[in-house]
Amino acid sequence: MLKQRVLTAVVLLAILGATVYVDSFWPFIIFLGVACGCAGWEWTRLTLPGSRSLSVFIGAGLFALSMVQAYDWMTHAHPVYFWFLASTIISAFVWILVVIPVVLKGRAQAPARNIFWTLFAPVALFATWATLTYLYIHRGALYVLSLLILIWVADIAAYFAGKAFGKNKLAPAISPGKTIEGAIAGIAGVVAWVLASSVWPSSFGAHLVSSWSLSGAAICAVMLGMLSIIGDLFESLLKRRAGIKDSSHLLPGHGGVYDRIDAVVAVVPVAFLLTELSSVPFSS
Repeated sequence: MLKQRVLTAVVLLAILGATVYVDSFWPFIIFLGVACGCAGWEWTRLTLPGSRSLSVFIGAGLFALSMVQAYDWMTHAHPVYFWFLASTIISAFVWILVVIPVVLKGRAQAPARNIFWTLFAPVALFATWATLTYLYIHRGALYVLSLLILIWVADIAAYFAGKAFGKNKLAPAISPGKTIEGAIAGIAGVVAWVLASSVWPSSFGAHLVSSWSLSGAAICAVMLGMLSIIGDLFESLLKRRAGIKDSSHLLPGHGGVYDRIDAVVAVVPVAFLLTELSSVPFSS
């Protein structure tokens, strides 16, 4: 299983690296669009059990919508950003004001079928796709990569610290393997990464520091680290309610695409609002 997991990760990283290396925005945009569509299919399979055709439709619709939006941004002199901004703002507020309380309650035995979470799926996933695409086009690959590394650092630090020092369960009803010690380490890792990467002028950390000061960036990093954990726990909650282990089997050794980007979907919209909202024009 570990060998399969590592091999899949290497292949995905190679594909990601290839998409940002070529002299065109489109390969990376399409890569994100495919991930968005797959995650939409997987997410709605959890919240609409038994509705396979509708889940496929939602996933395909998300991919199509992302490509249409990308075409508008890439070919029009004055692209429209309204829907991008609206979905990002809505997504960020739902994660903070709705998802966090739901995760803290930890009602793993609630019914899997939920129309609210089904409707939220395309909004959250489109916001994630649009945010990463916009940042890639306007800020560059280093900015996007440094933001994604923030999430990977949180996951890796939490995993290894939890294995080594974890004693107190974080959310036993949702994810018995996660510990408070691991969560603290993950958040600390995010703070360390943001501050360390801020020395690179084109990184997310540098923009966060310039927007909020060094101490303010550290506080923002704590919030983003917490959201990374919330995103992971939220997907675990949906899977518990649906009675399945993985969102799908698309990625050998990793489960589904949503299993890999659950924290990304929670963190990216809020990270965008912390640094970029005022710089996005509505019509140009």
